[in-house]
Amino acid sequence: MKAALLHRSKPSAKWFVKLITTFTFLLLYIPLVCLVAYSFVGTDPVSGASFFTWNWYSEALKDEGLRSGLWISLWVGLWSTLGATILGTTAAIALERASFPGKKLFDAFTLVPLIVPEIVMGLSLLIWFVALGLTLGAFSIILAHITFSFSYVIITVRTRLKDFDPSLEEAARDLGATPAQTFWKVTFPLIWPGILSGALMAFTLSFDDFLITFFTAGVGSDTLPIKLYSMIKYGISPKVNALSTLILLATILMVLFIFNPKKKTGLAAHS
Repeated sequence: MKAALLHRSKPSAKWFVKLITTFTFLLLYIPLVCLVAYSFVGTDPVSGASFFTWNWYSEALKDEGLRSGLWISLWVGLWSTLGATILGTTAAIALERASFPGKKLFDAFTLVPLIVPEIVMGLSLLIWFVALGLTLGAFSIILAHITFSFSYVIITVRTRLKDFDPSLEEAARDLGATPAQTFWKVTFPLIWPGILSGALMAFTLSFDDFLITFFTAGVGSDTLPIKLYSMIKYGISPKVNALSTLILLATILMVLFIFNPKKKTGLAAHS
């Protein structure tokens, strides 16, 4: 009854608010719709007529360069996400729970990768890797991606820790749990949503990064964004549209899986 009254008391949106909202969504999603539509369009070389086709998908999957770039992007994304998540989570716990000399300075430095232009970050990492004598390749890309993505993990995990009730850990220790048991059975499950959000953000940033990857990649380690850039310099191939559509579909499925309402309801009922 109370929920019904609250819903009834909400004022209706003005017409110009609806218009602006609709225009904003169209501006955001029309390019994606066009991308998907053009991935199914073929052109007859003789008459120039357009027709529906699936050939671009098979051509994209058969393209050795695109498959190699996709595999390298996934490989780099997974390892950089793992490294950024571990470092970001431990750093977030240390910044939120511990006291040590230079804590405020270190806290400020965690925001540097968020505000420094990517071209400056990429050039500085290239100079640093060359000074260390590190061979540029997949490993250097992974290190570079961890450098700029672990800050996002720190922010998301610290946000989760700020809402954390420390009395739950105290209760676990009073019941005889060791520090390790307290962390894995109490702390970790409660901050897991923040860790997962940070990991997904780190993977997304790594997978579609171009500028920093361009500076730190070596011979034979071109990721998918670099491969696509080298292809579109000579014209946009429909194979690019097809591969981008597949990536878009995979992203939508992943988002639907993570934010599944039934899954959330089941977890809520279980708790």
